[in-house]
Amino acid sequence: MLSRLEKIANEQRGSRRKTMRANCQEQYSNDFLSASEKMDGQKEMDVLCFGGEDWWYHNRAHIDFQLMRRFAKQGIVLYINSIVMQKPDVRQGRKFVQKLIRKAKSISKGLKKTKAGFWVCSPFSLPAHHVAWVRPLNEMLLRFQLSSMTRKLRIRSPVIWVACPTACDVALSMKKSRLVYQRTDCYEAYPNVDVETITTYDRKLKAEADLTIFVNSSLYEKETGQCKKAIYLDHGVDFEMFAVAEQNQQIPADIANIKKPIVGYFGGHADHKVDIELILKIAELLPEVSFVIVGDCAGSYSHRLHEENICLLGQKSYEQIPHYGKCFDVGILPWKINRWTEAANPIKLKEYLALGKPVVSTSAFTELEQYLDIVYQANTPEDFAKCIKKAYSENSPELMAKRRQKVALSSWDSKAEIVLHELFTKGESKVP
Repeated sequence: MLSRLEKIANEQRGSRRKTMRANCQEQYSNDFLSASEKMDGQKEMDVLCFGGEDWWYHNRAHIDFQLMRRFAKQGIVLYINSIVMQKPDVRQGRKFVQKLIRKAKSISKGLKKTKAGFWVCSPFSLPAHHVAWVRPLNEMLLRFQLSSMTRKLRIRSPVIWVACPTACDVALSMKKSRLVYQRTDCYEAYPNVDVETITTYDRKLKAEADLTIFVNSSLYEKETGQCKKAIYLDHGVDFEMFAVAEQNQQIPADIANIKKPIVGYFGGHADHKVDIELILKIAELLPEVSFVIVGDCAGSYSHRLHEENICLLGQKSYEQIPHYGKCFDVGILPWKINRWTEAANPIKLKEYLALGKPVVSTSAFTELEQYLDIVYQANTPEDFAKCIKKAYSENSPELMAKRRQKVALSSWDSKAEIVLHELFTKGESKVP
């Protein structure tokens, strides 16, 4: 009886999410005002973004990178590379040292303007936000460095964008025209963070932000009541870049000679996200298939990925990703099922679909529900292997077109317009 009630409840939640997405698309598909009109007559909009990633080292598909590219056309944008959120863990050994070196290199680059049109800097701060007496010192350090940068760039009263909760205190204390909180992950469920501290920051930001942005409908439904104003904003995709990649006949040298069929994955390989055991078991079940993994295998398990039919190609630039992805016969999302992944909304799913590739995924994230008409879902190694075979055998030009059509209108430009509309339109939190 309980399972039946749970099934009915899940169906009702799924129906509400579909209605919410449909209303959102209808609301923003008609008659958008120009960006300058949306900004209450402002000619420019400066933005100071406390990012969730490091521009110099991370995948540039992330939503904060993508939106800052667009906002840089409206004014000056300063992107602050991620302020350390995880507690230092020397037990990680070599990985810990690599992180320190990478952070030091990022800090040493100073303030630089990128080809994307915005400025980037990694300020120095102490990786100890979980220690109460360190927080005021960190805030003082950050405010001093930010004051110098904003004076140099002549940024006076920017929109402050927070995609990293550890920037909470300094963001709230700064002069600003608007405050945006990017709640695109369940930050407190991230490994090796101080849950109480991050939860406190999260609650404070949702209460104070002029706009809180969610990319996962389940998280939005659960937390919108904690926000001054909140919207659900599905992720975008660089559709053209991925959709036209196959028209370029050039194939990267390190994938050109890998035996077909190729089942591929590109992106991060964090231990809390990718299910290594699942990959290994699927590779054993499908010895005739080549499994290609593109990305930084920095996880503690990477040394185990040396099966004969598993190929690790390492990290590639964002611009190269479509040219590796076009070589895949099937794209996979072998994610673990946990609290963090449940609240995620992987951009790579849309990138696979823009490439026209069949996709097999675990049921790790709730956002997958809206794609089950074109995506194969499996959680066990045996079912996953069967779905890979089915996806490969059923693929056709018609299905490729259907997959692309599903994400063709999800441009990052349209997402930026939605944010501008909501940010400069007065109103309380509501379901779009």
